[in-house]
Amino acid sequence: MNAMRRAAMWGALLLWTAGCGEEAPGVPFAPPRAGGATTIDDRSSLAFMQPANNLLPENDRPHREGDAAFAAIFVPAPSRINPGLGPTFNNDSCNNCHLRNGRGLPVMGHNIQRTQLLVRVSLPHGTPDHPRGAVPVPGLGFQVQDRATVGVAPEASLSLSWVEHAGQYPDGASYTLRSPRVRITPTDGSALPPDMLMSLRLPPPVFGLGLLEAVPVETLRSLEDPDDRNSDGISGRMNEVWDVATRTLVPGRFGWKANSPTLVQQSAEAYFNDMGLTTPLFPEADGTFEVSADVLQDAVFYSQSLGVPARTFLDDPTVQRGEKLFSKLGCEACHRETLETGAHPVAEVSWQRIHPYTDMLLHDMGPELADGRPDGAATGTEWRTPPLWGLGLTQTVLPYSGFLHDGRARTIEEAILWHGGEALPARDGFRALSADERGAVLRFLGSL
Repeated sequence: MNAMRRAAMWGALLLWTAGCGEEAPGVPFAPPRAGGATTIDDRSSLAFMQPANNLLPENDRPHREGDAAFAAIFVPAPSRINPGLGPTFNNDSCNNCHLRNGRGLPVMGHNIQRTQLLVRVSLPHGTPDHPRGAVPVPGLGFQVQDRATVGVAPEASLSLSWVEHAGQYPDGASYTLRSPRVRITPTDGSALPPDMLMSLRLPPPVFGLGLLEAVPVETLRSLEDPDDRNSDGISGRMNEVWDVATRTLVPGRFGWKANSPTLVQQSAEAYFNDMGLTTPLFPEADGTFEVSADVLQDAVFYSQSLGVPARTFLDDPTVQRGEKLFSKLGCEACHRETLETGAHPVAEVSWQRIHPYTDMLLHDMGPELADGRPDGAATGTEWRTPPLWGLGLTQTVLPYSGFLHDGRARTIEEAILWHGGEALPARDGFRALSADERGAVLRFLGSL
């Protein structure tokens, strides 16, 4: 075989493996594909909005219909188009919380979007509607809705301020962190319960969710170690939440505290809590609903069939060094690089080898990140490990968007420095690195 034919053969193999769920062992230079065959080679501001690279022709139309459902702006009834908004709500469309399908802005009263952050509330006592359920706050329910349709008063007004915290690395370099302070003022002038629990939440990115849904529960169970039997200081576990459709307790996997079991339920909860829209899962008292099962499924399929952006700078020595340091610090104990999906109704996400950098489990992140509000079986200090794929594109997609559950971190570096609890040794290890080593870790994370 001459050199030209050999080069052509390797080139064809590389193009083939670039779209495969497996890295094709033995084929040289085949890079890990973050979302398996769904992976797209787009690092632009629209990277989170592209359909999966392996989207089947027959699913092109359902994906576009889902895109339209996700972008639909709802209005108060009666209306010929998208009626039912409110009467109280936080936003009027899925897109307006998940701008360009990325993280939200850590603001309230933004000129583009009035509300990006959401405030979950509950009481520490009382009788919930179902096992593991929260207890609603009178007048506020489970989520403060600070907007309302004409002629209706919002539940409350929200204001946000930040408290600055100065810090210093052992090498003398300084940094500044910030933590949020939220003020809730009920519109009717009533006093808030003194023991009310509150949690500030930032909208997370929505791409790659179908792949995470396709990871078998047995895989996630195998990663659990609630009693830390291997003595590595990491004791992840799955949440236990209420499945509205089956009316049973099941493992949770979506949301900042893994408080939703499926994408259908998570989407229905968003329609209901964020926009005041009823669905077949959360209907009116008489059983009717404003968002049909078909529209709900369209929106779900859209998030299931989005592509995952490919990593970049794989050959960069600094990125490679940072990746080794990331592993050496123990970050991969929670941010698991590789997972395998199984069978799923959406063929495109089935049987893929993916690199999301998450175990999808709950971990105790310490008192500094604690919200003090239980959610399902999750305690007030536990959070689900968020996936890191696409992390470096966060502020390319939406400048000034934040990191962590409440958007307090303005940069990836700040997010690392807030880690505590089970992640405290990794955080302290990061702080002890030299400036060049810290930069390498950050450059690696930026390549995801």
